[in-house]
Amino acid sequence: MIDSFLNYIELEKRYSHHTLISYRNDLEQCLAFLDESYGLDELPKADYHQLRAWIVYLSQLNLSPLSINRKIATLKSYFKFLLRRGLIQQNPTVKIHSLKTPKTTPSFVEESKLLLLLEQVTFPDTFAGHRDKIILETLYGTGIRVSELLNLQENNIDFTLQTVKILGKGNKVRIIPIYPELIQNLAEFIHLKKLEFPDAIYEHLILTDQGLPAYPMLIYTTVKKYLNLVTTQEHKSPHTLRHSFATHLLNKGADLNAIKDLLGHSTLSATQIYTHNTLDRLKEIFEQAHPKA
Repeated sequence: MIDSFLNYIELEKRYSHHTLISYRNDLEQCLAFLDESYGLDELPKADYHQLRAWIVYLSQLNLSPLSINRKIATLKSYFKFLLRRGLIQQNPTVKIHSLKTPKTTPSFVEESKLLLLLEQVTFPDTFAGHRDKIILETLYGTGIRVSELLNLQENNIDFTLQTVKILGKGNKVRIIPIYPELIQNLAEFIHLKKLEFPDAIYEHLILTDQGLPAYPMLIYTTVKKYLNLVTTQEHKSPHTLRHSFATHLLNKGADLNAIKDLLGHSTLSATQIYTHNTLDRLKEIFEQAHPKA
């Protein structure tokens, strides 16, 4: 039954391979606990109290609330799937609630440091060097996720309208405008890529040194490598560039709803986390500029 669920979210929900692995691990861990504790050999046989016992067990292992909440979300998705397919009569996860988590402010890189990286740092004059810069420019210039960058193909870029079509979470499509300099850099990179791999069969924008579709670790190591040149902050990941994209737009006066659409968030509450960063910036400006501050 787990395999049927994973096939569903892969083919119909278009979840990433990384997400599929996480979902499988969560469900198999839960089943192992239920088997050892209650002798259950199938997840659909579990009731609320047994699933709740697993959540308590996870808490006793000192897992973070975020990690436990992800596992709860996996359970909820799985049992909703079973209910829709008529494989269970009641959903035992309805009364299971997520744990409270401390509010965190997204980590971002200052605008001046990112401009220093993209405008003044010299990248190697090789295919890998040009690719690395395009990775950084595209992530920061569009705010897309790693999975969206990996799936991005050349024909998703409209060079006339200066936009890019992104297939996001839940198979939702959104259109993101691209600034002229990035459009030009993308065109030059695609030309270079065709010279480097004239027989390439893949249309993915980002390829490895061997001409194969890129993989997540390549993106992560590239971003960390170059962010290390301009910042000493702890968090240096592709998502840091996504946070920077949103925060810098908000600092420049962009509408929160517009940022929500650009990021592909389903609700405004997911985007409102960036207002904390902006409030800090407003306080800083106020203290510097107001005569009574």
